[in-house]
Parts: sequence; structure tokens; C-alpha cells
Amino acid sequence: MSVALLALGLLAARSTRGQEPQRPLFRGGVDLVNVSATVTDEGGHFVKGLTRDDFVLREDGRELPITQFSSERVPVSLGIVVDASSSMDGERMSQARKALEQLLERLPDPDDEIFLYSFSEEPVLEQGWTTNRGAIRAALRRIDPSGRTSLYDTVARAVALANTGRHPKKALVIISDGNDTASHTSVAALRRQIQESELLVYAIGVDATSLFEPKKRRTWFSQARPGFPRPPVIQGFPPRPGGGGGGGRPPVFPRPPDRAPAAPVFDDPVDLAALRSLTDDSGGRTEIVRTAGDLGPATAGIADELSRQYFLAYASNAPRDGQWHTITLEVRDRDVTVRARRGFIAH
Repeated sequence: MSVALLALGLLAARSTRGQEPQRPLFRGGVDLVNVSATVTDEGGHFVKGLTRDDFVLREDGRELPITQFSSERVPVSLGIVVDASSSMDGERMSQARKALEQLLERLPDPDDEIFLYSFSEEPVLEQGWTTNRGAIRAALRRIDPSGRTSLYDTVARAVALANTGRHPKKALVIISDGNDTASHTSVAALRRQIQESELLVYAIGVDATSLFEPKKRRTWFSQARPGFPRPPVIQGFPPRPGGGGGGGRPPVFPRPPDRAPAAPVFDDPVDLAALRSLTDDSGGRTEIVRTAGDLGPATAGIADELSRQYFLAYASNAPRDGQWHTITLEVRDRDVTVRARRGFIAH
């Protein structure tokens, strides 16, 4: 089981201390499928007050009854994966530490458990499962960036560890500023691991190469982040491939004469398509921020999202055939956006 962040794991409306760790949802004959859903309005604000009867759930196109439902916050087992390659040295790592401290501060339940992986040439488990926020902060301070980027190998290990979390709701947050340069794990293999897991996966990519409005925050999302409207479409420029936020490409300023070619504008060093393939099926999302200073708002947004999601469960009709089975979740008679896991591989 592999990477990244949705929680298809709610075998009860709330988890309590002392429970046995829940097994992954789609293995060993487990028929109850759990889904975590983020619901937002046209302005990107969280929608509150929905009930079980407001939702319509379909598996492989067939509507099925929702057997369990909760709108309350539940404890989360959260894995953090942070890039410690040489490109993260200096200000980027300093801002990443601050952003992750903000994330910790916005997790209100003392029963939330967390682990921390870093990666450069090899994955390093800096801190295993703990409810001690101070232990995570101390581990963050020990990270010393150097070397290349083994992103996919590290996420694969982090997904496996995240699936051992004791809470039904499990998530993974990944922070990186570049493409993978050292892994043996393929994106396809990693994506399948995530599809077989119950994780809600989020990825934040840092791209500081933009020359367009350098002092103004500009982000592209695989899904619009609650609380932030989508970037406007700039007339005369085509939409960004893959729908990353719905906005258009900003104009590229012409290169001044008699100078070396300038770096391409808005060519992300992070592999946006690869990150989206890891996050979007899970019900999480990928966000690209243009400066390291934007990491704080991005991680704070993820923490808020984890606290404001709806959780539901249903009895699956899917055969254990090792195939992908789709899940669609909608809200009746409301002009809202629902982001939830898109399906699972049944074993």
C-alpha cells in the first residue's frame, strides 16, 4: 500500500482510545467501505450542516444506501513526508519547518498521531508514530538538506507506515520542491498502492521559478482549496493542461535582446501530473505554491480541511477481483462541489 492522503477508513463514526487498529478497507473480506468527503460552495468555503439524506453515493454507477454517517471531527493518523534534498537548503527548509509547525498547531485533538519521513538520497524515518507534537518539532529541526530526491521511494514507505495507524481516518502530506531523481519506485506502482489503501493524500509542490508577479501569491490547484477562489482565466491564453485550478496561463514576457535565454515562465520543476496522479484518486489534492513563504497557508488549509470533512460508510457490492471500482458522491439539490475518493481496488 502506498502514498499519499483520503480517508476511506471509517468503520465507526468516531474512534476511541483502546480500539484495535483498523485493517485496510479493501482487503481480507472487508465489505464496509468508508469515505471522507470535502464539500465546498462556489466561493470555495466549507459547507456545514449536511445530513446523511443530503448525500447520494454510487458504486460502479449503482446507488447504494449510506449505512454510517458523521459530520463531527474524528482523530487522524497523519504521516508527513518532507523533501530534504539539497534544493531545499536555506530559506525553503526554514519555511517548511514553520509551515509544518502551523499544521501541528491546527490539529486540535491530542489523540491525533503523527509520523515524519524526510528524503534526499534515501528515505529517513525521522520520527515514528507519536502524539507528542514536541517530538515532531525536534525531528524537523534535525533535518539537514543535501543530495538528490528520492520522492517516490519515500512515499511508498510512508504509505505502508500510514496504513498501520490506529485511527480509521488516515492521511499523508507531502512537501517537495522538485522532480524525483533517485527512486526505484515508479509512479504507476505508487499510484496502485494508494488505490489499494485508505489514505487521503495531499501534496504541496514549491515552485519559485515564476517571473510573473513575483511579489504576489499565485497558485494552481488540482482541486480548488477551500477558502480560496480559483485563479481567473486570462483572456487570450489557453487553460492550463489538466485543469490545475481552472485558470489560464499568464503571458510570457519577451526575452530582452542580446541576452541569454531566460528560464521558462511557469515551467514547474515539480512534476504536477505525477503528483496529481498520486493525490486526486484518494480525495486529496495537489497544490503548487510559487514561494516557500506560501507553504504556511497551504498546510494550514490542509489541517482545516481534515477537521471539516464528512465521513460515511456503505456496504460494498464489489467483487474481490483486484480491479478498480468507482465511487461517486454527490449532494442532492445543492450547487456545491464534493471531493471524495474516486474508487478503490478490491482484494
